[in-house]
Amino acid sequence: MLVIKVGGGKELDIDAIVNDIVALREEGRELVLVHGGAETTNEVAEALGHPPQFVTSESGFESRRTDRRTLEIFEMVYCGQLNKMWVEKLQLAGVNAVGLSGLDGRIFEGRRKERLRVRVNGRRIVLRDDWTGTVERVNVELLRMLLGAGYLPVLTAPGASDKGEAINVDGDRAAAMVAAALGAQALVILSDVPGLLRNFPDESTLIREIPRARADEFMQFAAGRMKKKVMGAAEAVSAGVQRVIFADGRIGGPIRAALDGNGTQIV
Repeated sequence: MLVIKVGGGKELDIDAIVNDIVALREEGRELVLVHGGAETTNEVAEALGHPPQFVTSESGFESRRTDRRTLEIFEMVYCGQLNKMWVEKLQLAGVNAVGLSGLDGRIFEGRRKERLRVRVNGRRIVLRDDWTGTVERVNVELLRMLLGAGYLPVLTAPGASDKGEAINVDGDRAAAMVAAALGAQALVILSDVPGLLRNFPDESTLIREIPRARADEFMQFAAGRMKKKVMGAAEAVSAGVQRVIFADGRIGGPIRAALDGNGTQIV
């Protein structure tokens, strides 16, 4: 079992990723694809007159401020435009893909954060009209049913709260939960950098290997969105995933290259 998480950067080589998925499935590998789409969501939100806002938690993590209107835009882009783009490309390549959000069948389920404590310009404030949460459970039965019937699940946010509300969840941490729940041999996280960089954005400072017992220590090198990726990786390895790989999604054969040792390997 292999779980692939693809970010939403515009520089990613989507066709190369699709080609790798086709080849791996032909070899008999089971796969689940989880995708993001933050950059496109930001563009659409700006065009609709509801520009994105980002907040920083008290623990130092940046996240999207998700009021109800932002959640609607988020669903429009992630569940509609981007999810169906991936499904169409895979279908054209001969893969019978099924696109679902984490809300469908409560594939990603967790608690909604009814109060979000953040810092804005150095001030502590509490947000109450926010629709975010953390994935705590994965509907493994539904995923195994799809995999057993020969389908490729293509998953994206939002998830479902324990009450059934739509909630914005972090895609990297959701992918980590999926990998752990399915007992995946590897979780490959593709983005528009070659891996975890010691001095971002200098790509020559790539960290090639992280001992699994020390994954948390490398959070100090994570910049911006990479912090959530490292957090998700640490959660995945602690839950028993054998390998987590941060790899470059801009190159040809990106999944194969990651499995062959490129990128940052947590082993």
